[in-house]
Amino acid sequence: MMNELIVKTKPKSAISEDIRTIRTNLEFSLSDEDKKIIMVTSSAPGEGKSFISSNLAVAFAQNDKKVLLIDCDLRLGRIHKIFEVSNKRGLSNLIVKYDEDIDYENYVQKTDIKNLVILSRGAVPPNPSELLSSKKFEKIIKDFKKIFDYIILDSVPVNGLPDALVLSKIADKTIIVSKYGSTDINSLEDAKKALENVNASISGVVINKVPKARSKYGNYYYGE
Repeated sequence: MMNELIVKTKPKSAISEDIRTIRTNLEFSLSDEDKKIIMVTSSAPGEGKSFISSNLAVAFAQNDKKVLLIDCDLRLGRIHKIFEVSNKRGLSNLIVKYDEDIDYENYVQKTDIKNLVILSRGAVPPNPSELLSSKKFEKIIKDFKKIFDYIILDSVPVNGLPDALVLSKIADKTIIVSKYGSTDINSLEDAKKALENVNASISGVVINKVPKARSKYGNYYYGE
């Protein structure tokens, strides 16, 4: 399987530089110490949001920040595949089993990257949106905010499912990932409007998979 953690394996590549630029822009926009939650989403599947969220998490960790990457795509999330860890217990299991004395160590997993831990999606539940909008999940996030410098939420796409809109209400900043030559502009605009309708703070749009012939960079970032 191809290693998607480009920031780790090819730190001097143009794509890695782009990811670090996004990280820097987010650090400036999250200067308030209580603001630390970043949601990464897209308008449709296959845009590369998990690639971006994973590499962004690595970039923050490499900057000596304690980072938690949460796979909030409780249906098809693949963060555990990218990091090659178990998905036996993850976010869905944690929410269902949550109580005030729960041991988070049984659910989060260390990676081979210093300062970075992940929470995989876990078992596929029958009610993903209800779990993400629950008081239990809200309490879990509050607990994690006391531990980590940054929390990155890898969300489902916006269009067609309510999950991303639910998550955007707890996120301090939201990034929308689109794929060069693939993303439908109307779909992207619909996603942007849907997020704006719930008062999401949209930090910018990442254009993924830009051909080298069109730019020396693999990704563009458009901020506020």
